[in-house]
Amino acid sequence: MDLMDLKRQFLEHLEIEKGRSIKTIDNYSRYIDRFLTYSKAKKPNEVTDELIREYRLWLNRQPGTKVGRGVDPLKRRTQNYYLIALRAFLKYLRKRGVESMSPERIELAKVPERSLDLITSAELDRLLNAPDLKTPQGRRDRALLELLFSTGLRVSELCSLSIDDVDLTRDEFSIRGKGDKIRVVFLSDAARNAIKDYLASRKDMDDAMFIQYGKNAKKAKELRLTPRAVQRLVKHYAVKAGITRKVTPHVIRHSFATDLLSNGADIRSVQTLLGHANIATTQIYTHITDKHLRDVHKRFHTKRG
Repeated sequence: MDLMDLKRQFLEHLEIEKGRSIKTIDNYSRYIDRFLTYSKAKKPNEVTDELIREYRLWLNRQPGTKVGRGVDPLKRRTQNYYLIALRAFLKYLRKRGVESMSPERIELAKVPERSLDLITSAELDRLLNAPDLKTPQGRRDRALLELLFSTGLRVSELCSLSIDDVDLTRDEFSIRGKGDKIRVVFLSDAARNAIKDYLASRKDMDDAMFIQYGKNAKKAKELRLTPRAVQRLVKHYAVKAGITRKVTPHVIRHSFATDLLSNGADIRSVQTLLGHANIATTQIYTHITDKHLRDVHKRFHTKRG
């Protein structure tokens, strides 16, 4: 069969059998298209070790992020996304009994360990207290920030919430996250009280938990806040709080995880609370929260001064 036809069937397989999101399917389609455009391969048996080697060299020389007047090459981590999609496609072909290159022959590029953008506890406190509670918008923003820190929600999960999803008579609720997986998250007293105050100030009938206010709301077809709007909101309050480093909703998610680990939570529980499919994703936090290593250094390192 033609590779383009097989690619279409693979994407349908991801949607129907695997239940992947439309965004994930679009990404896989784009990644595989880039390989097919570069290679000009038409048949599965045309995908060979040599072709993959040449493709990887080509990928490694592609422009990536703009830096000043120059352009950095495509990051190794981004290159790996292309290779992972291609590997998944080849795995699907093998499952179908279509003769092609073995997916195991594609090794991912080694990437440097991820660094975390973190803010201090004092900066986090200033961020959470930055909204003006005298206004409905300020009460919304306090509730939103407190909820992010209390639950570690992804920004897409936060924006998908409706009022009925959060039962304030309980300190927990379910969220449908990445990969359509459901997990339970928990409300702190501060988050619950902030949400209660915010909802009490609402005059609209919209079912979305977090809505737009002001002139944007009058123009909008839908009142529900978008992920981009939440990112701008967090950035605004970070500046207001005097935080010079970049702060995003994901940085607050990092703060949620490191707070739990620093206070003695086990990594498996944190993995579940974050909704990570793989514990290796959660382990990026452990090297910055290992109090044991700090104690060892203080006890056994030669003291000077």
